[in-house]
Order: sequence, then structure tokens, then C-alpha cells
Amino acid sequence: MEAEWTDEAIQRITTENTTLKQRVRQLTADNRTLDERLKAARSNLRFQDRRIADLETRLADGPDIRPGR
Repeated sequence: MEAEWTDEAIQRITTENTTLKQRVRQLTADNRTLDERLKAARSNLRFQDRRIADLETRLADGPDIRPGR
């Protein structure tokens, strides 16, 4: 289907296209930031899980291994 486009329609579509491209760039950057934060949170969680496991082991082994005793 061929249609003639008015200058106004071309301008409107061009403007909308530019806006959508900017939005895609912003969402991509936001996604990257959130992904980095998620990776950091997962890393912190793994560290905390290991720390808790270590503390649980120390508690299970008895009070003789506590620091300062």
C-alpha cells in the first residue's frame, strides 16, 4: 500500500521515533544499573550465608572456641 505522507505526518513520526529511541536508551541504562545492583545484592547474600554458616558451626562446636575465652 502506497500512501503520500504529509510533512506534518513525517515530522510527527520522526519526533515519535526519536522519543522512542531515547526511551529505549534510558530503559537499557536503567536495566544495566538494576542488573549491577542485583549482582551486588546476590554477592552480599552469598557472603552473609557463608558468615551465618560459620557462626552456626562455631555455636554447634560449643563455647570453648569463642574468641576471648
